This record gives sequence, structure tokens and C-alpha cells, in this order.
Amino acid sequence: MRRKAKTDSNQKDIVAALRAAGCGVIDLSAVGKGVPDLLVHPPTFPDCRMAVLMEVKNKQGRGDKLTPAQVKFHAEWKGWIHRVTSVDEALAAMGIK
Repeated sequence: MRRKAKTDSNQKDIVAALRAAGCGVIDLSAVGKGVPDLLVHPPTFPDCRMAVLMEVKNKQGRGDKLTPAQVKFHAEWKGWIHRVTSVDEALAAMGIK
């Protein structure tokens, strides 16, 4: 049985900021197996139909290193994966200033 997924301490603030900016956000952190933490679509949906994956990392504590499963997922995934450590980086990844 899989233990409850740990989330980085900044993930809650990042999700709140993305939603406040009009993005749709689905928390995938419980999926595990290297799958990034968030599935995000821009506030311009449905005009822009591209959703992106975001890997949330905290520069403090565990740091911003990927686990072996995350390295494998990132290598095999053909779409966008943004690695973010702050609200500003997450918003910039979605083209929001």
C-alpha cells in the first residue's frame, strides 16, 4: 500500500496563485510513480487547449532534486514539464506576469 504523498511546502501557495490567475489546476501529487505534482491549463482555455505538467520543488528542505522515478518520467514524457520552486516561476511558466 502506498503511503500518503508528501507535497512540498510551497505547493499550496503555488496552486492558490495559479487558480487566482484563472488557471485550472489538478493536483496529481498522490499519483506517484514520478508523475509531476500538477496538471495546469492556462486562463485562456478553451482558446489555448494546451495543458502542462508542473513539478513543484522547494529549494529548502529536500531541495530541488528529482527522484529516480521523476527523472525517468521526465525523460519519457514528450510534453511540457515545468519545474517550479515559487509562485513567480509557476505564473511565468503559464505566461502570466
